[in-house]
Amino acid sequence: MKLNFLLVVILCILSNTFSYSQNVAPFIDFNNYFRSFENDNFRTIEFQAIESFKVGDELVAYIDNRGNLRVYDGKERKDISNLNLEYEVSDHLLAYKIGPTLNLWDEGKLQTLTYFARNFVVKDSLVVYEDTRFNTINVYWNKNIYTLYTSSDELMMPSTKYIGDNILAFKDNGDFYKIFWRGEIYELGVWSSSIAFDAGCDVICFNDPTTRTFAMFSNGEFIDIEDQYMPSYRSGRGFIVYQDMNDNLWQFQNEEKIQLSNFSPNQWDVKDDICIWHENSYVFARMNNKTQQTSSYIPKDYKIKNNVFAFRNIMGGVSALIDNQIIELSNQNNASYRIYGNLVLVQLFNNSFLVYKDGKKFHN
Repeated sequence: MKLNFLLVVILCILSNTFSYSQNVAPFIDFNNYFRSFENDNFRTIEFQAIESFKVGDELVAYIDNRGNLRVYDGKERKDISNLNLEYEVSDHLLAYKIGPTLNLWDEGKLQTLTYFARNFVVKDSLVVYEDTRFNTINVYWNKNIYTLYTSSDELMMPSTKYIGDNILAFKDNGDFYKIFWRGEIYELGVWSSSIAFDAGCDVICFNDPTTRTFAMFSNGEFIDIEDQYMPSYRSGRGFIVYQDMNDNLWQFQNEEKIQLSNFSPNQWDVKDDICIWHENSYVFARMNNKTQQTSSYIPKDYKIKNNVFAFRNIMGGVSALIDNQIIELSNQNNASYRIYGNLVLVQLFNNSFLVYKDGKKFHN
């Protein structure tokens, strides 16, 4: 009995580690109904046409036919505002600004971040914004608000490349570069010129002008990866990928350096848990610590999110790398597609939809 209970606990932990939450997968069907795929079923959210929507893995925010902002998280639909506003959504958060008032929806709860907002950026678990009342740059994370710095001059928002899912790099008004991660601020150093950071989830990589090295921030520490600058680099979820001076492609994760390619890839990309690259006409992907060829042609377009790599196949349809398997989703030419959580939603020619999830296809 104890062994069975232990097995269940282990399976739950593995499930939480390797799966991604997906509460909603919204779309507009042939009747102009606003619908969502959830819990292996299709559900109607609105029967009347909506104006627009923005979606993350766990929620969708939309403007209905009367101009109201609403949010739906797969459980309930909530009215937010009937005023003109601007709004942004991440996988977990909704931030919206009415005039200078910046508000937030987080796990069903509403709050005002500031009545004096200007620019703001929404990421998976961060909202970074300017507060003109106190002339500060602030960040919302994990139900708390932190002040990054106060300025007597013009405020400078961090570049969006510097802001990751749960981490960000910024320069204060004294030219001091710092990293914000999990509620703490880590000091890097003073440098008058700019540093090109690339932020992911829990990691940031950059060329360090103080030590003249290529470095990364991970687990509260600054680590030198190479003893010279690297020409290009990207951050993923807990790992970084970079191309060296000889055009070799490398991945660094868990203190381990792995060569991905020594054939001078002419294009490569990183997002969440996946890195892809081209070698001549071949495309390769690395996910779940495994590298494999995904096609012998260069896709016309592709999308990466979480642990899914979806791409335009040679027939003009849609294929995807999911759980290290290539799945042919549709051969319908120019079908559009989106990734929500760990599923792929494909829009077919008659405005019907196909969903691939956990090895099964669903049709509305």
